[in-house]
Amino acid sequence: MPTAEEFEGPTTELLQTLIRNECVNDGTDDSGFETRSADTLTSYLEGGGLDVQTYTPRDGRNSLVARIAGSDPDAPSLCLMGHTDVVPVNPDGWEHDPFGGEVIDGEVWGRGAIDMLNLTSSMAVAFRRLADEGFRPKGDLIYFGVGDEEAGGVHGAEWMAEHHWDDIDADYVLTELGGWSHESSDGTRTVTVNVNEKGMAWRRLRVRGTPGHGSMPFGADNALVKTAEIIRRLANYRPTPNLDSIWKAQVDSMNLSADVRDALMDPAQIWDTIDTLPTPVARTCHACTHTTFSPNVVGGGQKTNIIPDVIDLEVDIRTVPGEDNDTVDHHLRTALGDLFDHVDVSVIQNSPASTSEYGAENALWVSVEKHTQIAYPGAKLVPGLIVGGTDARFYRERGRTAYGAGLFSKNMDFATFGSRFHGHNERIDVESLGLSAQYFHGIAKDLLG
Repeated sequence: MPTAEEFEGPTTELLQTLIRNECVNDGTDDSGFETRSADTLTSYLEGGGLDVQTYTPRDGRNSLVARIAGSDPDAPSLCLMGHTDVVPVNPDGWEHDPFGGEVIDGEVWGRGAIDMLNLTSSMAVAFRRLADEGFRPKGDLIYFGVGDEEAGGVHGAEWMAEHHWDDIDADYVLTELGGWSHESSDGTRTVTVNVNEKGMAWRRLRVRGTPGHGSMPFGADNALVKTAEIIRRLANYRPTPNLDSIWKAQVDSMNLSADVRDALMDPAQIWDTIDTLPTPVARTCHACTHTTFSPNVVGGGQKTNIIPDVIDLEVDIRTVPGEDNDTVDHHLRTALGDLFDHVDVSVIQNSPASTSEYGAENALWVSVEKHTQIAYPGAKLVPGLIVGGTDARFYRERGRTAYGAGLFSKNMDFATFGSRFHGHNERIDVESLGLSAQYFHGIAKDLLG
């Protein structure tokens, strides 16, 4: 088996190129420019003699699929899926060029280094290495470089699933997010593999009032004032926590006192207990256990001296497993109280929470666990919940097993990972790039060989 160090150089070089391609997706149809990175990846994989197919849902927004065909049509297949787009960036907040792809003190700097061009690169390098070795799997091995993940997959995985499902279908899928680890107080290292993903229920709340002259605000039916109160109520709302077996596994792996761990499993204590934790940990614990409401965009009003009669408020709602559209409506009615009747609710994006089976009965879980041991002997896998959205849901909703997985160095714990995700000074250490590429290479050979 090749060492992790053997993968570091080619993965670093590919990652640098993808960062420099600047495939920024701001959510509009004509942003992204993922064709740049699709071309890069196509050239890289074709250099290994692989046949690569590209797909164009919209001009400039290509995705690509490469395949090493299996010898047995009935054998399980595996897809390595990485997205090529990145979120926007404010360069003023960065110490170095966010699209420079520089290696500084053993770390590759740039937008997408964490989310998720690191894994997109390491998957591609592992895939080509297998092709160069003449690997002939029993089941198909697929590399899927997909665009538009950062805006929900409309021009990416969703479009591919609707129009070219047979080209990307696989029994097992590895994608973002996962792979960070930490050492517990007894010396056991735990590595998180995400098997669940919260639902996305983005809503637009149209708040209505009565127009009037801005010089006479007393007693006015001001839609903006009502919107402010709606935002306050959403911020203060406390839904019932979801304390399932996956959350218990996460709690059991935390370096916390027994009393705190017990409180994090108690519906009556969890909110106040979270409030005592350090901010990065508290935010994660809250998001993993509650349906969340984040009012993020407000628009409306006509002129400084006109009391507004219509304000639009966009709310990022993330639902815990088991909740549906009716539950979301119930949450909003409960949170807003009497103001709910002043609001028209419409859907911006909607997808339920998704989950995949895990444990000793699942071949992908067993293989992931086995190849985690190569870097971290004795490490324990911990199932986790992704609180954001990934393209894994398009596979899970079709009954496939999809995990958010990778393998990072000991320096890349969750707090470090989370602080760089969508933030300033995003970067990944070269050691993690080598570990992840070796990890994907090993899992593919083990699962399909």
